This record gives sequence, C-alpha cells and structure tokens, in this order.
Amino acid sequence: MENRKKFAVVLSGCGVFDGSEIHEAIMTLYAIMKNNGDYEMFAPDIPQKHVINHITGEEMKEGRNVLVESARIARGKIRSLDQFRAEEFDSIIFPGGYGAAKNLSSFAFDGPDCTINPQVEKAVRDMADQGKPVGAVCIAPALMAKILSQPVLTIGDDQETASALESMGAIHKKTGHGQVVVDENHKLVTSPCYMLDATIINIAEGADAVVKKLHELM
Repeated sequence: MENRKKFAVVLSGCGVFDGSEIHEAIMTLYAIMKNNGDYEMFAPDIPQKHVINHITGEEMKEGRNVLVESARIARGKIRSLDQFRAEEFDSIIFPGGYGAAKNLSSFAFDGPDCTINPQVEKAVRDMADQGKPVGAVCIAPALMAKILSQPVLTIGDDQETASALESMGAIHKKTGHGQVVVDENHKLVTSPCYMLDATIINIAEGADAVVKKLHELM
C-alpha cells in the first residue's frame, strides 16, 4: 500500500485580480497528485473584498463570497477553512492571486501594516506547531511574512514587494522561474510563479518544485 501524503490547499476566490490565480491553483493540484499525494481544498466563508471585471480591470458593483467562488475551482468539493484540522494533513499550500492579498489578508491595501484572516493564521500556526511543512507561491508568501517570525522566503525579483516583506521581518531571496526557497527552520517552501512574467509551463514547474520540497520536509 503506497503512502500517499495529504495536502490542504487554501483558495481565496476565483480569478487572479480578486481571488485565487487559477493556473497556480490547478497546477498545484496537479503537482500534488503527480507526486503521490492527495488534496482537499479549503477557503474562508467570508465576503470577497471586491469583484473585478477581468477584461477591463474595473471594479464591479456586486458582492461575492470567497468560499462560493473558490468552489468554482474545486468543482464544488471544498470546505470552509474553519473546519481545517492540522492533524488530518501532512502539508498545507497557499496558491497566489490577489485574493491572497485582499481576502486572506489586507496586504494589497495596507502593505506591511496588514492583518491576516484569523482562520488563515490559525491554520498556518497549527501546522507549524505540529512540525508540518507549509507552501506558498506568488504573493502568498506575504502571509507568511506576517504570521511567522523572520521567515526566509521569495516572491521572485520585485524589489518593492520584497522590501515590504523585509520590513515585516522576512528574509527575502531573489529567484527565477521554477526556483524555490526553503526555510528549514519553519519548514516553509516558497516560489514566485506569476510574480514573474511567466507562462503556464513556468507555473507547472514552480508548483512541482514546491510540492517535491514539501515532501522532503515531511
């Protein structure tokens, strides 16, 4: 009987400008299964900060729910993040997209003074307390800069964002496509994905590299 590891994947909506980056989410799921793992998806059951027209980039006058929107990616099979239990999983991963910085935190609006959704913070701290690895890609490492103490991480090579994370106590490492930064102390694995000018192949390579490293840290 093969020992399949179980990953929790935390989504933040559906769509790069106001939710989860869909390519990053899907390639993360693919990488998990490709590397002998299974996954379950979660998202906080909260109002979305705002809704963006992904053609025009303009804000739309409507309200949506982060869990309901995330269910589009999950094909309906998703649970509210308040039901997450660290003891049931071997690792947790946060795909990027502006939702991580708008719905899971307020980083997009408040920068280094941001707050983190309490359910997100609890999930990360519970995994850390149990010595289980955490993955974050694209802008999601910003969450870890606020939650963890002096984490070593990457968001690629954007100096303005890197400086903001460093002001939060993080130690930033510059990276390129498919590269990861591993913080052995926190068992944190990060990769830039669409924080760089990327193709979906680059995203697949980044997600695969993150999942492989998370396996090594288990």
